[in-house]
Amino acid sequence: MLSGRRLDLLDPSPMDIEIEDIAHGLARVARWNGQTTGEHGFSVAQHSVVVEEIAAHIKPDLEPKWRLAALLHDASEYVIGDMISPFKAALGVSYKDFEARLEDAIHIRFGLPPKTPPAVKKLIKSADRACAFFEATQLAGFEHAESLAIFGAPPAGYDLKILPLPPFEAQARYVQRFHVLSRAAGFESAPGAAFETE
Repeated sequence: MLSGRRLDLLDPSPMDIEIEDIAHGLARVARWNGQTTGEHGFSVAQHSVVVEEIAAHIKPDLEPKWRLAALLHDASEYVIGDMISPFKAALGVSYKDFEARLEDAIHIRFGLPPKTPPAVKKLIKSADRACAFFEATQLAGFEHAESLAIFGAPPAGYDLKILPLPPFEAQARYVQRFHVLSRAAGFESAPGAAFETE
């Protein structure tokens, strides 16, 4: 990793995971395998920020730690890339086990339980599908009816106009949102707080 960490992909240690590495990688991984319109690909980093926002729209009282889980829902892709769901299914259980081990390590690293509760996981999946609806219709050439049939309708009262960001900006937004949520969840203190003793 650019941070200097060496991550064992078969046995990932939480201590070898850094948010800056995740953000850097996700900002350079394109959704839809890059088959989207616009000057920039729509990055997994930007997608993740939107998914967290949609999850909070669906459930306004969502605890900060679960909003953080929503932001991190695709974090493993900083190492393994963004594979489309049919291909993941074709790879079988061993791929899913590998992905799950990496997700567990990421959660532990940032203070979350290794496994997300089923209700929260379902909420994040709904937000993920809503984001995919907007991506499909605005960036990937899907007709509105086709996107509705595949992803379902986005949540009532939520609208989104997607403008894919350049990687450096998507990376910065992801890191900034991570720190806001991590502090809100009580997992980290404000910058410099340890020195504010006078």
